[in-house]
Amino acid sequence: MPGLAPSPAALADDTGAPADDRVVFPASVQQGAMVIGKVPPGSTVTHAGRTLRTTGYGTVVFGVGRDATGPLVVSVTRPDGRREAPRIAVRPRDWPLQHVNGVPPKTVDPPPAIAERIAREQARVSQARIRDDARADFAQAFLRPVDGRISGRFGRARVYNGKPGSPHSGMDIAAPTGTPVRAPAAGIVTFAERDLYLTGGTLLVDHGHGISSNFLHLSRIDVAVGDRVEQGQVIAAVGSTGRSTGPHLHWGMSWFDVRIDPQLVLDRTP
Repeated sequence: MPGLAPSPAALADDTGAPADDRVVFPASVQQGAMVIGKVPPGSTVTHAGRTLRTTGYGTVVFGVGRDATGPLVVSVTRPDGRREAPRIAVRPRDWPLQHVNGVPPKTVDPPPAIAERIAREQARVSQARIRDDARADFAQAFLRPVDGRISGRFGRARVYNGKPGSPHSGMDIAAPTGTPVRAPAAGIVTFAERDLYLTGGTLLVDHGHGISSNFLHLSRIDVAVGDRVEQGQVIAAVGSTGRSTGPHLHWGMSWFDVRIDPQLVLDRTP
């Protein structure tokens, strides 16, 4: 699938070069993808102005934004000093318009005092996303945190009560209030607040190397900042808090400040 480096067994070629000596990235990815690549262990890798962490096996990861255009350039400096610059094409996607009506008006056009509160809260969430741990929990095959109908998809342009808003930054899954939310992959809790103005009960789990999940509109949060959670562990419950028209889970994913599509992460195959 796009966004995943081939397995080491798939890297053999006619030269007989060891798999660990190869630089492997997908030839193309979709907007919103999580990209996993392979470089010789000990390499220095940069992309989009960042030096990427590499695992002991030489795995690296980064995200592709909703509006990214290609080609993406990755700079790889091998341990022996040789350099390569793989280029990755970006396949554009269609972004349908979605109208969301019945949203509380004060969450669409908040007064100045509320707008200041929203800005403060969102700054705290953004701060939690800058974590860059060496853990490679992102390499797990992710699971859906809740079963249910997908009621909102990543990237769709949204109109709230007739007023244009920001594109949708995650996947909405409709489910009854109180439905358990399970960790889609292991990680560390970096943010947990029960009453943010726009997002209500809000939880962030960091999966390492800048990849994180956020869970919004929760009715209950069962973990605390600093907790280690394992894949499948119940971490919260579905709700309809904040700017919401009914009970559902908003599951978003990010690479630092770059929003990525959880559905593409689910679709990838190890």
